[in-house]
Amino acid sequence: MNRIVVVLLMFSAFSYAQNSETPKSNHLELGAFSMSLKVKDIKKSVEFYQKLGFTYKNGNIDQKWVVLKNGNTVIGLFEGFIEGNTLTFNPGWDQNARNLEQFTDVREIQKNLKSENVKLDREADEKTKGPEYLLLKDPDGNSILIDQHR
Repeated sequence: MNRIVVVLLMFSAFSYAQNSETPKSNHLELGAFSMSLKVKDIKKSVEFYQKLGFTYKNGNIDQKWVVLKNGNTVIGLFEGFIEGNTLTFNPGWDQNARNLEQFTDVREIQKNLKSENVKLDREADEKTKGPEYLLLKDPDGNSILIDQHR
């Protein structure tokens, strides 16, 4: 396929996405987004992602978990912690892991999901306050973690 056709297809898809009406549902503020990756060798993985321009943000390589950042993109590398790659959201944080003044508590997100009949693999304890998390899967089996740290 020549470049002009590819560019026209991309522009058409972008234009459609910008102009198409999507049904409005309850908008949930899920917080900062990152991709949590299951890795086999944390040191090799860190070296690899550093070659792609990622820099250390948080974590402990000796404990086999680190968080790396490149621009607004955040990835967590976890050796032996997670079963598979996971979409991760952190209510209460912005994309730089700074505390937000206002945010939707994970328990409120959970109530909303349950009211929509979304199956949860692990529920947050609604009797508590502060740090808590829930787990679910999308229709294709992709894991989603909603992990509130405060």
